[in-house]
Order: sequence, then structure tokens, then C-alpha cells
Amino acid sequence: MVSGIEKIIFELIPTLRLWDILDILIVAFLIYRVLLLIKGTRAGEILLGLGLLFFMFWIADRFEIRTLRALLAMVFDNLFIIFVLLFQNDIRRALSQVGRTSFLSPADSFKDMQLLEELIRSCVSLSNKKIGALIVIERQANVLDFVEPGTALDAQLTKEILTSIFLPVSPLHDGAAVIRNGRIHMAGCFLPLTLNPMVSKSVGTRHRAAVGLTEETDAVCIVVSEENGTISFAAGGKITHNLDAAQLRRALLEAEER
Repeated sequence: MVSGIEKIIFELIPTLRLWDILDILIVAFLIYRVLLLIKGTRAGEILLGLGLLFFMFWIADRFEIRTLRALLAMVFDNLFIIFVLLFQNDIRRALSQVGRTSFLSPADSFKDMQLLEELIRSCVSLSNKKIGALIVIERQANVLDFVEPGTALDAQLTKEILTSIFLPVSPLHDGAAVIRNGRIHMAGCFLPLTLNPMVSKSVGTRHRAAVGLTEETDAVCIVVSEENGTISFAAGGKITHNLDAAQLRRALLEAEER
């Protein structure tokens, strides 16, 4: 015997057009991407809070709690503005990811893999010497729109040059080095610090700056701690600590696949 739900489905199938199926798939994909974007971020907590407010509004409307209903109605009347204010960082990061290009170009993979290995060797060398460093790898979004520019270099990406930038005797060692198109574009840059309360207060300024920039752009950042030499990787407003060379390589490659 065919149930009521199955009967409705069988009745709908003949009326479905190709565009209807495409419409459903596009909406499902967008919902999936939004969920990925907010997973593990403040956005998830904010949406949970808004859901609670909707529930309270339903209760107030159902049982005619008029004052509470009027206050919540004022909030929901300005919901679009509230969304823009609350999610401005997430919206900006999502838009910056649209149409981005890969750091590792398949057409020139051997050369780019050499650059990737040179970058990893630099980070390991700095880590072994406990020399603090902050390295920004620019992707699609122009990170210079979000940082205080330093000294233009346009230098080849090599272990020796990148390491020398962060030596304590270097005038550029306090800032960040920006890598653009496989070259060291600039050094001595200062990045915006994150205001996310979820970031541990025990991390240093370099780590907070790495998280802050990756909240605003699609760039990824590598941080080497001068206190203990640990390597951290930041992307999408999240940071992972205590990486070795293999884990750093995997994090960089996985970031390119997203």
C-alpha cells in the first residue's frame, strides 16, 4: 500500500522540470556552503541566539504577551541591517572567495611545488632557531586593502631571503611578509588584530593578527612563535597550532582545495 507521502511524491515527479531540479540543487549547494562558512565560528552561535529570539517571539505571539512581542517585532523589522552588522566579516570573507584562483597552478605545478617546499623549509628553519615570523600568502583578495603596508621587495621566494627578513637584526622582522604570485611582495606589514573573544588570550600578537587577516580575506597565514618555535597555520578565521613540516604542507594543500 502506498502511503500518503509516497503518493504525493509520485504525483509531483511527472510535473518536475529540469529547471526545477537545477533550482533545488543550487539552493541545496548554497545552504551547504553557508553551513560550512559558519561552522565553528561566532556566526553559528549568533544564529542560535536569533533562533531563540524567534522562538520567544512565537511564544509571545501565541500567548499574547504584548510588550515582549512588540519589542521582538522591532528587532525583526530591522533584521536585514542586524544581519549585515553581525555577519559583516563572514560576508566579506565569503565574497572574497568567489572566483578565487589557486596558489598552486596545475599548469606550472613543478615550479609551484618548489616554491611550496621552499616556504616550508623556511618555516622549519625559523622554528628550529625560535625566530618569530608571520607570513601571509595572498590568494584572490588583495590583502593590502586590509593591512598597513610595509616595504616593497618583489623578491624571489627562497629560504635564505625569507629567513633573513625575520632575523632580530632586520628592521622588518616585527611585521608580516606578504607572498603574492609566488614572490615576496612586501615585508614589515602590520595586520588587523582579531576581536573574536573565542581566540585564546594566551596567544601572541602575531597569532591574533593572523586570525584577524584571515577573518577579513581569503588569505592564509603561517606563524612561527619566537617563544617556543611552534608553527601555526591560520585560514578562514581559525588557527591550528603545533604543526610539523608534513602537517603544514597538508594544511596549505587542503586550503587550496576549499
